[in-house]
Amino acid sequence: MERDRNSEGDNPDRSELYERIPWEHLERQASERQWLYVGVAGAIALGVLAYSFVKNQPVQPTTEIGSVVTTALEPPQPLTESTPASGSSVSSPIVVAEADLYAVEPERLAAIASAHAEWFAVEYFSVDGSAVSSETLRRLLPASVPLPEAPEGTQVFVDWVGTRQVAQIGEAEYDVDILVRSLVSTETLGFARQPVRLLRVRVRFEDDGQPRVATPPVSVELPSASPIDFELAEVPQDMAFTVPPGAAIVGGIPSWDDGRWRLVVMIEGIDGVRRPQMLEVP
Repeated sequence: MERDRNSEGDNPDRSELYERIPWEHLERQASERQWLYVGVAGAIALGVLAYSFVKNQPVQPTTEIGSVVTTALEPPQPLTESTPASGSSVSSPIVVAEADLYAVEPERLAAIASAHAEWFAVEYFSVDGSAVSSETLRRLLPASVPLPEAPEGTQVFVDWVGTRQVAQIGEAEYDVDILVRSLVSTETLGFARQPVRLLRVRVRFEDDGQPRVATPPVSVELPSASPIDFELAEVPQDMAFTVPPGAAIVGGIPSWDDGRWRLVVMIEGIDGVRRPQMLEVP
């Protein structure tokens, strides 16, 4: 900054003060202020665009793999029939969506295959002479496989079924071994319980995600049962215990875990049958 006085010859009584600011200094400040304004304006514009983008985005629902499987714990849904690509055409009560079939855990698919095989085993052995029963089995069996043929007057009712084991043999194919106990009635003998049979059912998941019986079942020989080695010990006479009225003590099992005995007693049930049961001694 510089100060200049007018010559005293022009006006000796007045002096004037002038300020001079270098031009390059003014130019630099104006340039910096300009870029600052541009930066603030750009930040505001970006914020407005980001808010508009987020506000206009649709909300996507979240799904889980487990939601595509309907289990027995959920409320029962009406069954729908669909024409399969091959094999039988009955819809299973438990359906896996086609797109999520291979994303489901193998354990879940094995459980579905087991339930479908048990359903099939019941229909396969049951014979009541009704058209509904025959039609149900017709839809469960693979196409072109004939229905069972029963003698006139024969009826078969399934007492119980249970899965013994499930073996995965392919990416979406399982062999399910089913234990079956049935009751057979004939015109001459009446009802009679049949020996337990082992039925191997091959279940395959098709492209529509539904399980189907892939082949006719195989009757597998059931290994003969043998009891586990088990010896009852004599119960000490000085042991204090209480048994139900009318129960007969047949022996005991000394415990090596907590020092307590288990008694084996014959107890009569509500049906009048005395069966062996185990009681813990306090």
